Amino acid sequence: MQRAVRPALDKNKEIGRIMERQRGIMGVSTDIEIRTAFHQKKLRHLHACPHTLVLNELAIAHASARVDIAVINGCLHGYEIKSAADSLSRLPRQIGLYEECLEKLTIVCAPKHVEGVEKIAPSWCGIIEANKGARGGIEFKTRRSSQRNTNIKADRLAHLLWRQEAMELLSSFDLPAAQLRKPRTELYKEISARFTVSEITEYIKKVMVVRPAWRGPPIHASCGG
Repeated sequence: MQRAVRPALDKNKEIGRIMERQRGIMGVSTDIEIRTAFHQKKLRHLHACPHTLVLNELAIAHASARVDIAVINGCLHGYEIKSAADSLSRLPRQIGLYEECLEKLTIVCAPKHVEGVEKIAPSWCGIIEANKGARGGIEFKTRRSSQRNTNIKADRLAHLLWRQEAMELLSSFDLPAAQLRKPRTELYKEISARFTVSEITEYIKKVMVVRPAWRGPPIHASCGG
């Protein structure tokens, strides 16, 4: 009997070692895992609101950067994901661009990045820790709540508009046709001089809902949907 038991015990030990290695691999989160869980667990109530638009991969500064998730309702709130498989090397530059046009920003990061993000991100940025459990589930813990960004530049916010959208917004002022044909940067400056950040944000939300094509399609739903 003892001879029959020992091979079984050895096999169980080997299975245990394999499972331990698998748990280690599972503990390394990926962008898609965090993104999917964040939509399901943290943004579910916003998906169900008709006055809110939730977008994946929103390009800013003429596609110089793309914030992973953007929520547009009363303000423009961006969520940047840094999984365990990512590094923080690009984060300082990304924050610099986001600061010009996002009214709020939250960094959603793996536990290994929390300390680094706290050192890099300004105080107005929120930080949410995304912890992957042994069974692969992602749990979120708010480490720092986001605050309103007071450094936003209205003309950089206006960069989120396509040229035709910018022209249509300015057309309500009966501007000369020649003025509406100016370069986009001039149109954005004109918009920032005539509209508040809140008004620009509201218009951005309005036009983004009906845009014909997206790199990442808008995600929106009606209440109860």
